[in-house]
Amino acid sequence: MDANAAQVIALASALAWASGINVYAAVLVLGVLKLTGLVALPHELDAIATMPVIATAALLYAGQFIADKIPGIDTLWDSVHTFVRVPAGAFLAAATLGDADAGLKLAAALAGGALSLGTHATKASGRLFVNTHIPIFGAAAASIFEDALAIGGLFLAATHPATFLVALAVGIVAMGVLLWFLAKFLAFVVRKIAGLFRGPVAN
Repeated sequence: MDANAAQVIALASALAWASGINVYAAVLVLGVLKLTGLVALPHELDAIATMPVIATAALLYAGQFIADKIPGIDTLWDSVHTFVRVPAGAFLAAATLGDADAGLKLAAALAGGALSLGTHATKASGRLFVNTHIPIFGAAAASIFEDALAIGGLFLAATHPATFLVALAVGIVAMGVLLWFLAKFLAFVVRKIAGLFRGPVAN
């Protein structure tokens, strides 16, 4: 794989992955990277480096920055953003390929959407676990960690694409293990809630 191909694949993967965590941070960081000339993007993504898009992404990121640190509000925010993060991740992954073959762009959109869904599901279910076990400061700590992870991952993909791709492969395996654990936790919570609605069993 040549350096240019590695950078394109790394950037497309990073955008899809980061969108599942914080799509507004992903757009904001990419726009700033493009505007400052630190990363080259296909013309399909030229609009992302314009001031209206950067300003809008910054404003929405500020809203998420606050909402993401309030237990309960963060879960509601995550639920609504299921319909934002996954389509955005699919679009950004496909658009990063520029003038590539339509089949490749469709494959990138499918893979990007799946990756965004995976990171979004991990984030959302992980927040439920954190909020039930560390109710006071857990949401704020998790939010700061997630933002640092998303922004750092995008910078790594732009500057050291091969390193990012290796880290992403390891991260996907770790995400699968974490999702398995969180699925068991969510199943336990659902059983508890269902038990409350059923009430005591009559003798």
